[in-house]
Amino acid sequence: MKIARIAVLALACGLAAPQPVLSQTAPVPTLAPMLQEVTPGVVNIAVRGRAPNQNPLFNDPFFRRFFDLPNMPRQRETRSSGSGVIVDARRGFVLTNNHVVENADAIEVTTKDNRRFQAQLVGRDPGTDIAVLRIQGANLTAVPLGDSDRIEVGDYVVAIGNPFGLGQTVTSGIISALGRSGIEVEGYEDFIQTDASINPGNSGGALVDLRGRLIGINTAILAPSGGNVGIGFAVPVNMARAVMEQIVEYGEVRRGRIGVAIQDLTPDLAEAAGVSLMEGAVIGGVEPGSPAERAGLRSGDIVLAIDGTPVRSATQVRNRVGLKRVGESVAMTVERGGSRREIAVRIQEAPRAARQ
Repeated sequence: MKIARIAVLALACGLAAPQPVLSQTAPVPTLAPMLQEVTPGVVNIAVRGRAPNQNPLFNDPFFRRFFDLPNMPRQRETRSSGSGVIVDARRGFVLTNNHVVENADAIEVTTKDNRRFQAQLVGRDPGTDIAVLRIQGANLTAVPLGDSDRIEVGDYVVAIGNPFGLGQTVTSGIISALGRSGIEVEGYEDFIQTDASINPGNSGGALVDLRGRLIGINTAILAPSGGNVGIGFAVPVNMARAVMEQIVEYGEVRRGRIGVAIQDLTPDLAEAAGVSLMEGAVIGGVEPGSPAERAGLRSGDIVLAIDGTPVRSATQVRNRVGLKRVGESVAMTVERGGSRREIAVRIQEAPRAARQ
């Protein structure tokens, strides 16, 4: 109260109120030390390729002759750019998005210290929008991998990439939501949603926590105006890592199946089953002779967790089963008739048409 009276008296006398003195030696919160360690592991990717001509009139001989147009090539040269993350410095593996490199004839990777490398495409997976590149060079810096199963809504995150071709850029925000799906018509989706600014060119870049651990690969934005509106999406690093391991070993992702039809647990289904659960997935059908039937799963079982990780939706079940290696077993926690039980199901290879 005394300080307040002094301030009021000073103002009444036309004097400026006393200003607080900030210590020049007091520590100031900053992300700079962490970023100095992490940013050398985030790279720019330049892609040169070819894509079909989009205008069908150019492929019409009558149209070309009528307007005296020369013969148009069926394909046009394209150039695009994106971002990537070095995740294995010794072997030179770089994670990025499939859509960044899907039409590539040549891929050039530029590190933060302006070294340029011609990259080899090890493999790509359209279903998760993940691709793996390989570069050969000394003194590469890898971004350490985190655990995306342990992150929570509200955690602070940092997005690093190459938006609009400007060069390496850092933005910050929080995790806005987890388990987002329905962004694409098809695909294995379990996106991390963040309000850290993600723009065109950030695709394939890093989403890291405040300890500098990679928790996601930035992949998409919801942008009615064409720019950032605070809704960006990243592929969880645990999903990206599982995809990378299979691509490195097989050159592709060999997806598995257990032979069930599954759907989200809705309030109506929960009421019909006589349970008070709000999240989970319901097995709607079991294929005869399938691994699920042999393991003892039944129609009406409610899947609560897979390998100890809680399940919120049918999409999560599809993702976790689909990215398990063929021949491995998956531990499913299910509720049946008011009791819970653990059932181990061996993964069977999915038909090739269902792998994408």
